[in-house]
Amino acid sequence: MIEYRNVRVALLGGGTVGAQVARLLLEHKEEFASRVGASLELTGIAVRNLDAARSADLPKELFTTDAESLILGADIVIEVMGGLEPARSYILQAINSGADVVTANKALLATHGTELFEAAKRVGAQLYFEAAVAGAIPIIRPLRESLAGDRVKRIMGIVNGTTNYILDKMDTEGASFDDALAVATELGYAEADPTADVDAFDAAQKASILASLAFHTTIPLESVHREGIREISGKTVELAKKAGYVVKLLAVCERLTDPSTGEEGVSARVYPALISREHPLAAVHKANNAVFVEAEAAGSLMFYGAGAGGPETASAVLGDLVSAARRHVIGGPGLGASTHANLPVLPISAITTRYHVTLSVFDRPGVLASVAEEFAKHGVSVELVEQGTFGSEAVSGEAAPTATLVIGTHAALESDLAATVSALAQLDAVSSVVSVLRVEGA
Repeated sequence: MIEYRNVRVALLGGGTVGAQVARLLLEHKEEFASRVGASLELTGIAVRNLDAARSADLPKELFTTDAESLILGADIVIEVMGGLEPARSYILQAINSGADVVTANKALLATHGTELFEAAKRVGAQLYFEAAVAGAIPIIRPLRESLAGDRVKRIMGIVNGTTNYILDKMDTEGASFDDALAVATELGYAEADPTADVDAFDAAQKASILASLAFHTTIPLESVHREGIREISGKTVELAKKAGYVVKLLAVCERLTDPSTGEEGVSARVYPALISREHPLAAVHKANNAVFVEAEAAGSLMFYGAGAGGPETASAVLGDLVSAARRHVIGGPGLGASTHANLPVLPISAITTRYHVTLSVFDRPGVLASVAEEFAKHGVSVELVEQGTFGSEAVSGEAAPTATLVIGTHAALESDLAATVSALAQLDAVSSVVSVLRVEGA
């Protein structure tokens, strides 16, 4: 029988993901030992409530509320408790004690990533975080290692399963936003308070992490432009479908040329956008995630799979654990954050893309001409105009007939389009600006 050295593993968090990490680590202990060349000993699981229900049957003697003692006795610390505190303090304590850290905490990395990576660099520790973005999908390691010799130009991804489920149900079944959200909540995809998902906070955190890795530049969370999906109506989805598009909440990170200086910068943003039904991301259904990467030498790459779930996320956590344990066996310095490029983060006004602007207009002569004039005045070229069904709106005490007007543009600067939309909203001929959606992946 082979005898292995021992690597002590502390687990912080015994919730959905933590319980599955512990279960798999205990069930496959011998297999992990042969892969790593060392025995992985789970020394304990730190939790807030010892009596809480768990998603796996685990030995009661493993659970403790004394996280600090557990951390100080570990070679590797796994953090899956979530939130900013005490997770940040525990991770810093682990790093400063010389332990490597595996975390799935996207909010913490997006908010305090620079501090954590600098702490790890000072002591030669390693911070692993594959599970922080897109669950089971391997995307962090490919960006961090596999594409380290390439130049990533653009990342476009569906990185939030809850919003993808909602939008997919609206598209495939004609459900309203409220009805789709209710089903997502019932199935456990959405929390009782869905703000983090539907208002795109979760996706923005992931965009910050992806952009920082891809462009070797620190991308603060507050620099990520964010728009959620609350304003997406069934009518918007229906019009998109008729035009050959599907609405998806996208995280878009790309290299850009600053239109004001001509210098290279980066953009990170999250918003609902139109995707052609022929694009691979259009085929991502239900609560799945996918990340589309465009690199200079490698070309287009797509990573697809489950973006959440206990066993799925545990898979990514355990992959990082194996990597960390192998480093303990073989030795060598940790891989720190790469921020050497230090590119400026450009505002949303600097991006160039195509747009679909949906207007509710009063049905009278000269409307189309006045609308087209505003687009021309602001330098936005119109590609197509489609007129939808009629309705009515009360104007001066009387019902005035209205029509839906959908204007598709050629590629335009965001600042020019914003000025156009602002001017359109002031026109007497326009009842309301129903929606403005960017077209991505064209």
